[in-house]
Amino acid sequence: MMPLTEIDRLKQTVSEAWDSPIADDVAAEWGYPVGTAKWWRSSASHVFVLPENGRRRYLRFVPDSYRGPKSLAAVAELMARLSDGGSAVVRPVAAESGALTVTVPTGLGAVHAMVVEPAPGADLDVGELTASQAWQWGRALARLHRDAAGSDTGLPESFGELPSVGALFSGDAELVEATARLADVMRELPRCRDRWGVVHGDFELDNMAWEADGPIAYDFDEAALSWYAADIAYAVRDLTDHTGRPVPVHRARFDAFLDGYRSVRPFDDEDLERLPLFAGLHAAASLVRITRALGEPAPGEPDWLGELRDDLTDMARAHRQLAIGIGRHCVRGRTRGAPRR
Repeated sequence: MMPLTEIDRLKQTVSEAWDSPIADDVAAEWGYPVGTAKWWRSSASHVFVLPENGRRRYLRFVPDSYRGPKSLAAVAELMARLSDGGSAVVRPVAAESGALTVTVPTGLGAVHAMVVEPAPGADLDVGELTASQAWQWGRALARLHRDAAGSDTGLPESFGELPSVGALFSGDAELVEATARLADVMRELPRCRDRWGVVHGDFELDNMAWEADGPIAYDFDEAALSWYAADIAYAVRDLTDHTGRPVPVHRARFDAFLDGYRSVRPFDDEDLERLPLFAGLHAAASLVRITRALGEPAPGEPDWLGELRDDLTDMARAHRQLAIGIGRHCVRGRTRGAPRR
């Protein structure tokens, strides 16, 4: 997530009509006139809606101080390769220059931008998810893992936030010790081609649209190199408790997801046992990202920003407790009490 100060800086430029001179400068690289781009949301990136022949395209950009151009270019190239290869993901739209990503000087400094096509289909809530759709969801993630193999140039490795825990939370010995145990177990995990590669990073229901043939994925902001099981652990959070174990009401959906995944790629009991470990690792990494985003509150913050800060602070507390709880149970090679089928 971008620092709240960066989100506020951009939000201050957004008019009552939801346009912004910053977005106008960026959208012009794709030939859109002033006032076309309308603010949608800001989190890992600023997102503006662009009308296009009765449909929507999405302009996404990040400040250079938050993310460099190579990282965004790697994501765009990954999405283009997957889309061209037939994977069900949205495709980036080339700027007028022909490039998939551009760097634009603006009144708030340089930003790195891309435009993506919309994902056709409908949103789907976990309560509406059938076992058949859960199977399609798992299969879609496995196909993405399979088809993205070799597209790793420029992508970061996941859990790169963990080395910062000691300095960032130096006064929290319980958290530092638990995270160190999580990291020790993580370092022993195999990185063979069946278990490690390019991952989406956030393949949950909120980041896909559904048609009859299954889901179409978007929002690749968290694409990285990681363990495939870690990607699964993050994707199925709606089906599991806070430790990564399937909750009884969603057990059939969880099993169907894994069956769909296994119809394309291997996922054995050893991978399954590691889902709680990855839940703990994700919690620790998320805690670092949220803490960095929070920063220090500025005098006279707007009410919406104060409310967002409170929500993120509560979320950070929950992540801390989860990282500590799972870290306590880490033993060499696995976490005690991990689920078995």
